[in-house]
Amino acid sequence: MNIFNTKNKKILILAPHTDDGELGCGASIVRFIEEGADVYYAAFSTADESVPHEFPKDQLTIEVKQATRILGIPSENLFVFQYQVRKLNFVRQEILEQLIAIRQKLNPDIIFLPSSRDFHQDHQTITQEGIRAFKFNTILGYELIWNNLSFSTDCFIKINEFHISKKIEALAAYQTQATKNYMSPEFIRSLATVRGTQIVEKYAETFEVIRWII
Repeated sequence: MNIFNTKNKKILILAPHTDDGELGCGASIVRFIEEGADVYYAAFSTADESVPHEFPKDQLTIEVKQATRILGIPSENLFVFQYQVRKLNFVRQEILEQLIAIRQKLNPDIIFLPSSRDFHQDHQTITQEGIRAFKFNTILGYELIWNNLSFSTDCFIKINEFHISKKIEALAAYQTQATKNYMSPEFIRSLATVRGTQIVEKYAETFEVIRWII
């Protein structure tokens, strides 16, 4: 029996920066939409200061729109905020209020955000404030292994070739991030293979259970 039924559910992805959500649960997003879920995506920083000089400053905004469209997220379900990269902790109350506003607008069923063991300062802020804002919802933490000294593989979501291929295609939209090792198709597929092997499947994405409400 599949108790993780996402049909007709509202699922909210919280991404500290554009691309975090795709990296952490991109293939699962494709599966959820395929199953009939309504998926929303909120990115809190477009990291304009970190955009390579050969690109326009708003390039990451352009890229997240393209990437989420590839995953199947409607444009009206995408929220992009312009908080300064690496300084989200200085505006955590404002971010909390923004999250509460999203909660009141959407009333989502399931929240995905960075793992509670992620040590990036922006990721920590979104996770901590996300837990505060959505403490009465199911919350799953996604892994970004280059930011995790440890990770609890509490929940596995089975994915197939189509799901992982769409994740790879979506991440390819991030031209500004193409030189990062973790953006390579080989890495994305190999991590999904490792996680799949742990549950005797070809591919999977894994998550930390922060809050589980059935």
